[in-house]
Amino acid sequence: MTLVTNEGASSSSFTHQPKNFDVFLSFRGEDTRLGFISHLYSVLCQRGINTFIDDNLQRGEEISLRLLKIIESSRISIIVFSENYAFSTWCLDELVKIVECKKKDQLVRPVFYNVVPSEVRNQKGKFGEALSKHEKNLKDNKKVQSWREALYEAANISGWHYKHEKQLFGKC
Repeated sequence: MTLVTNEGASSSSFTHQPKNFDVFLSFRGEDTRLGFISHLYSVLCQRGINTFIDDNLQRGEEISLRLLKIIESSRISIIVFSENYAFSTWCLDELVKIVECKKKDQLVRPVFYNVVPSEVRNQKGKFGEALSKHEKNLKDNKKVQSWREALYEAANISGWHYKHEKQLFGKC
C-alpha cells in the first residue's frame, strides 16, 4: 500500500485538509492482527475502501507525528478494543488523537473484540490493570488522565460487539 500524507498540515487546518484514507484501523497487534484485523482489512480493501493499517511504521517509545497526521487525514477511524489494547501506550496515544478528531467531525466506530464496553468505559478488568500499571511507570498523571477520558468517550460511542467474524463481515 502506498502511504500518502499531507506533511504540511497542522491540527488547525484539520477541517480543510484532504482525506487520504477512508479508514484508519487502531488495534493491538498481538491480540488481533493475524485473525480479526487481517480479515477486516482484506474485506475493506476488496470493497475498494482505502484503509490504513500500521504494519510498516517504525516503532518507538512515542507515537510518531506522521501517524498522527494519518489519523487526521482519515475519514473514519475504527478502534478495535481487545483485552490488551490499554497495555499499549501507542494504542492509547492513537485513541486520544482519534477522539480529538471525532470532535472535528471524523466518524469513529469502536469494535469490542471479546471485551465488554463497560470494562473499557469504566476502566475495569484488564483496562483498569493496564492504566494502573501506566500510572506507576509513567508518573505522568496528565497523560494517563487523557487516556482515561479517551477510553470513556470512545466506549460510549455506538459500535459493534465481536461474536463471529461473519456477523461483522457478512458474505464476502
